[in-house]
This record gives sequence, C-alpha cells and structure tokens, in this order.
Amino acid sequence: MVDFKGAHYPKSVILFAVLFYLRYPVSYRDLEEIMQERGVDVDHATLNRWVIKYGSVAKIFGFRLALYEASA
Repeated sequence: MVDFKGAHYPKSVILFAVLFYLRYPVSYRDLEEIMQERGVDVDHATLNRWVIKYGSVAKIFGFRLALYEASA
C-alpha cells in the first residue's frame, strides 16, 4: 500500500489530481492550471511524481468508484 505520510498536500487533493490525469486526456501543465483554478498551487513536475507514485492507488480507487456509480 502506498503511504501518504509526509505528503505536503492532503490525500484527497493528490487523489483528485491523479484521477483527473488518468481519466481525462490532459497534460501536466493543463492539470497544473486546473488545480490553480481550484486554489491548489502545485507544479507540473510534482503532478508527474504523484502520478508515478500514486497512480496504482488511484486506479484502484477509480475502479471502485466506477463500480459504485454503475450499481447506483
């Protein structure tokens, strides 16, 4: 399991950014702008590191979310 201990941003912010990147065809710089519109100042290089580190967790979380939405 990936540990969010020591992360400078809340788990929800990290997972939102990673899920958004994995779900939609956006670049890291586009996602940086999207996050800034939501009040989160994060660099595109940080987003890249998040996708590499937390991508597997986000895929599992996104899959479970899709299953939940399909059953509702």
